[in-house]
Amino acid sequence: MRWQLRSFLRRNITYAWARRIVVAVIGGSTLLIGIAMIVLPGPAIVVIPLGLGILGLEFAWARHWLRKLKSTANDVVNRVRSKVKPPAGPTP
Repeated sequence: MRWQLRSFLRRNITYAWARRIVVAVIGGSTLLIGIAMIVLPGPAIVVIPLGLGILGLEFAWARHWLRKLKSTANDVVNRVRSKVKPPAGPTP
């Protein structure tokens, strides 16, 4: 039985699958740590996009979420920039 499993794994587990598994484990762990940092002290704003970026190397859904996150962040920054007015200087 053991030799059948080994031969199956040798035939079917390729570099692409191994890479996909490694990316999923590392990216998923990073993303989960970032989500935990929302309630725990830590830089969740940095870690969550990092995890999505790692997962985006292999998965289309992560690239889609990362694009949505980027566009939302850009919208927020543009809104904040448009509301901030320069300080009024002395009038002559």
